[in-house]
Amino acid sequence: MRRDYFELDVTNVDRATEGGTPAQPLVEIEFSGPAEMLRERLSDADGDLLAGEDVDVAFRLQEPRDGDGPTPGVVAVTNRVTGEYVLELNEAADDVLRFIDAARAFGETDEGGGYRVIVSIEGEQLVEYEKGTFLVYDADGEFLREESLIPPGVEL
Repeated sequence: MRRDYFELDVTNVDRATEGGTPAQPLVEIEFSGPAEMLRERLSDADGDLLAGEDVDVAFRLQEPRDGDGPTPGVVAVTNRVTGEYVLELNEAADDVLRFIDAARAFGETDEGGGYRVIVSIEGEQLVEYEKGTFLVYDADGEFLREESLIPPGVEL
């Protein structure tokens, strides 16, 4: 599935960095490609839409962060059972890491913590997930624990 079929919008990110009370960050992913293709990828073997515990969200840098301009990366949602990619989209590392920092700040003020993900097809909401984990990998595929969002008490 082409990455340019997806558009990402985030809210509730700036409050934590501006000194306000953090709110649960929300990432909305809008899909404008073939609807049946995304529905199929977001469904299990029985045709039911995947639940939040059935998907993982991760970010992979495409090159080392060097401080000279934005570092490109890929946000990926994968099927936890099969390991297959549900969707991928390009996003700048600084934007993703700021989102993770906002989710971390929200977790410090609320027992639930984490963030929400809404995936829509041409304006119609398909799924909504409550997530507490957002894993980050460098350009070589090495796990970056200190950059990742990992709930307390979870060992990886």
